[in-house]
Amino acid sequence: MNLTFDVGGTRTVHRLGFGAMHLHTAPGPGRDEAIDVLRHAVDLGVDLIDTALLYGGGANEELIADALHPYPDGLLIATKVGADPALPGAICGRPEVLRAQVDGALRRLRVDRLELLQLHRVDPDVPLADQVGTLAALRAAGKIVHIGLSEVTVAQLAEARGITAVASVQNRYNLLERHYDDVLDACTEAGIAFLPWRPVHAPGRDDAPVIGAVAREIGATAAQVMLSWLLRRSPVVLPIPGTAGRQHLAENLAAQHLPLDDEQFRRLDALTG
Repeated sequence: MNLTFDVGGTRTVHRLGFGAMHLHTAPGPGRDEAIDVLRHAVDLGVDLIDTALLYGGGANEELIADALHPYPDGLLIATKVGADPALPGAICGRPEVLRAQVDGALRRLRVDRLELLQLHRVDPDVPLADQVGTLAALRAAGKIVHIGLSEVTVAQLAEARGITAVASVQNRYNLLERHYDDVLDACTEAGIAFLPWRPVHAPGRDDAPVIGAVAREIGATAAQVMLSWLLRRSPVVLPIPGTAGRQHLAENLAAQHLPLDDEQFRRLDALTG
């Protein structure tokens, strides 16, 4: 199993990344620990970190910059725009908002260009062509290298690809939540990186025996089994599990070295979630 992937055909990263969403950003011991975890992740070989404006209104991006800037060679930071500036937690894809938020991300991350910029959600009140077209124009202006989408359907992905090249898709997906199987299959066919958010889901009573049995067979935790299944599911899958602690981080990263055999993969794949 190949443990690296070329995002956008140009940026090689390890397939198991890190999601920074749950890191503490407020001043204090929690923030200090978050900085330590980010630095330790890079020390352990993580070269893909996912963040977004919506994560603390940009505080998560600032945390990453405080922890890692100047960034080591090869580190790919993926961020997202499309938050409503007037309604916390809501989305907005108006072109002027996207342009302002890209400039804000550049400033907070202390970079001249965003290596992977993803549209956090498709705004149903703005034509998709306007949203994706704005990002394409910003890429032409040198502010973005690769463009990604989040929580999209196959039809939306196809429409976006008719406007510009799409390097990544970030949808909710895991062993027990496979609503976007068709999107993953489309990404696999096109060679587009698929970053499943919430890549680990707590098993329920019906699922636990199967997952637990496989975990015992390979000497792993249930979470490691789910991450290993994702890596085996498709070569374009780049899971981005998050954690606020060193030990959990090390456990997550160890999943890439616990490959499932064909029979174990089939047993897991038969779960419907």
